[in-house]
Amino acid sequence: MFEIPAAVLNWLYTLTDSYVVAISLAAAIVIAITTPLTLKSTRGMLEMQRLGPEMRRLQQQYRGDRQKLNEEMMKLYQEHKVNPMASCLPLFAQMPVFIVMFRILHDATYIPTGEQGRIATAVLSAVGRSDQELYFLPRYLATDSEMYQSLVTKTEMDSWALDLSKSAATMLGTDFGRGLIYALLVVGLGGLYLFQQRMVAARATLSPTMSETQQKVMQYLPVVFAVFQIFFLFGLVVYYIVQSILRILVQAYITRRFYRGEDSLGQQAQAASAKARELAKAEGGGGGFLAQAKRELSGGGGDDDAGAKKNRNDNRGDNGGREAPRNSAKGNNKRTQGSRPGGGTNPRREQLNRPGGRRQS
Repeated sequence: MFEIPAAVLNWLYTLTDSYVVAISLAAAIVIAITTPLTLKSTRGMLEMQRLGPEMRRLQQQYRGDRQKLNEEMMKLYQEHKVNPMASCLPLFAQMPVFIVMFRILHDATYIPTGEQGRIATAVLSAVGRSDQELYFLPRYLATDSEMYQSLVTKTEMDSWALDLSKSAATMLGTDFGRGLIYALLVVGLGGLYLFQQRMVAARATLSPTMSETQQKVMQYLPVVFAVFQIFFLFGLVVYYIVQSILRILVQAYITRRFYRGEDSLGQQAQAASAKARELAKAEGGGGGFLAQAKRELSGGGGDDDAGAKKNRNDNRGDNGGREAPRNSAKGNNKRTQGSRPGGGTNPRREQLNRPGGRRQS
């Protein structure tokens, strides 16, 4: 599984003789492959937002029949050729790429440790080279490849005065002065993340389709990503720096293509989303595309659930009214237990109630 991507990275290294340039080209190739998916998912998301008022109308029309609502929603999607899952395509495509790049770079700079390290040290001692450090033992690379031959006799993945096999956290602990350079580059990566997020958020200012909590999560997510990068191999940091720069260019293209002009798809989607939110507020429900999708996934029962709860409360009130006379009757029975059925009093109880009365055994 990892041999083919490793061979591609080795081919790029053979062309450029630079680890940084090879990793940067790999990042550019991934962006070139995923950009069509990003454009498709953006169009699908905007189409979904443009259907917001129609989706709201269906939710009101079939509020008591969830199965019918789902059927009508599917018909609406098919009629307008919209895929609700289209916005997830770039995420599904990028996660495997991250795993592959992490494994390739991590295992290309693998140094034997533990039992394998002791075996390697014993072998070096047997051949009279006990003072030699353990070098990289690259995995997934062909042993005759240029990248393998370059790494197998080294303990650092040097390129552009950077050791790509170390993390910023490791460098700060071993060489603080040099580690500051790594840390500043990680901070720069966080700035790129934040700038990209601001570009996306700026397009949504006309129609706030996210809740306040979701907006805060999106606001601080780049900071969280940047913090995690401190512990990644710096080769991965280089990969994400290049990808972030290219993604900013892609987002600028998306803004130009989908949001420029009054009749653009983005402007229509924003207007429709705002209209759907107004309808939802007028009806007492939550608005926005995300709120509608949440209600749809739960069966479209936002208003139904509120009505059902009201009915349950009304039923409880009715039951309480019916139980009140019953409880009152119980209280009366307790108070009249000392009386005889004929209306007379119990002489023995009267005797006990008199002053100085005694209980007869």
